[in-house]
Amino acid sequence: MTTILATEDTPPSAQSDSPRPPRQPWFGALLLRLHFYAGILVGPFILVAALSGAFYAATPQLEQALYAHELHAPEADTALPLADQIEAAQVVVGGDGALVAVRPAPENGDTTRVMFTGAGLGESETRAIFVDPATAEVRGDLVTYGTSGALPLRTWIDQFHRNLHLGDIGRLYSELAASWLGVVVLAGTALWVIRIRKARAKKDLVRPNNAVTGYRRLFSWHASTGIWLLVGALFLSATGITWSQYAGGTISDLRAAFNVGTPTISSELGDTATAPADEHAGHGTATASSVSSSPSTFDDVLAVAQTVNINTGLVEIRPPSAAGQAWVVQEIQRSFPTEVDAVAVDGATLAVTDRVDFADFTLAAKLARWGIDTHMGTMFGLANQLVLIVTALGLCAMVSWGYLMWWKRRPSRAAARMGTPAPAGALARAPWWGVLAVSAGALVVGLLFPLVGISLLVFIVIDALLLLRSPVASPR
Repeated sequence: MTTILATEDTPPSAQSDSPRPPRQPWFGALLLRLHFYAGILVGPFILVAALSGAFYAATPQLEQALYAHELHAPEADTALPLADQIEAAQVVVGGDGALVAVRPAPENGDTTRVMFTGAGLGESETRAIFVDPATAEVRGDLVTYGTSGALPLRTWIDQFHRNLHLGDIGRLYSELAASWLGVVVLAGTALWVIRIRKARAKKDLVRPNNAVTGYRRLFSWHASTGIWLLVGALFLSATGITWSQYAGGTISDLRAAFNVGTPTISSELGDTATAPADEHAGHGTATASSVSSSPSTFDDVLAVAQTVNINTGLVEIRPPSAAGQAWVVQEIQRSFPTEVDAVAVDGATLAVTDRVDFADFTLAAKLARWGIDTHMGTMFGLANQLVLIVTALGLCAMVSWGYLMWWKRRPSRAAARMGTPAPAGALARAPWWGVLAVSAGALVVGLLFPLVGISLLVFIVIDALLLLRSPVASPR
């Protein structure tokens, strides 16, 4: 009877609707899980890339000290024609290589580089003979790399930074590091915003709090340092991706599709069209000249180019690589203000057949050029290098603090050897639109950055296996 009365007195809505527990936040938990797994699994790649990048940023000064004899010569009031300097270099090389380029001494006290092909050289490498422009004395014979003209020390560090000296397979490491760095930084920034909105001591998230100990101190250093490194880390990620094997190819295709490529000089006689080019130009294989290039023509071609748009000492003169092609004089100054103008000259008539001026580049092409040069530390000289070194070492510290935080959060049991992961199940608590948005975002990222997509699938599989192994309470 009591049951019946209770039922009759209960409102119909109360009979049918039981109180629903409030929905737990899901987005922050999902970001934390992503930030955790990416940091743990990709952290070693980011650490190696950042540390080698810091060393690379310091190489200009190291080169000047280590190769001072090759790079410099006694200052003099006069300089010999390029023809005499080239002939002195050709005596050293003999018939072992073809002349592919000459870089005249940019300033008084510098040497001229006369560049040849040679046996055993790798992609983008040339054999450079360093010649005193005043006396034609040969002061060095070294292998140089790329448009930057990197000498052996910088080349070794560059290749380690790029591919761990493992060729194309090794490039996967740097692509993972550059791609996931951006993801980790963005996820960490979102978590920082969520945390600072709720934190009572907000200042602990913008400067380290050394008054606390253990995990809290590590977290304070990690969070506060990370927010100051935000812009630099995202810049390194975005510009680093352009060198990558797969994502970089996607970016190049997109730029070509939207016609925002970098103009390049046409060396075809009678053809003055320009075409989209990669800003990393100069990293291709050196091409041997198949036509006779008189040393005296180098002086004549440079003189013509200097009347057009060549107004810096940092230039490279390239003879034609085949019949029917023009000579090219290219500015190679990568520091600000950028000087990358180029002129094509008919070697027979000394007529200008084409020209490219940096001032006429599209804004996208200029930004790409500036981004690459800033990433390499050449845009703003020593200040640029110091910012890169500080940012790179800061990223190394961030990765190290992340691992220490993981270790500090491990269970207290002596047998436990691994840190506690971030809580799982966030996506399962998300509304339908949240699941759809996350899935669509992951799909887009996976298409643009294939290695991120593949590694993300690996993370999901690992996460699922860990959840299956975790103890689950039996239903009662």
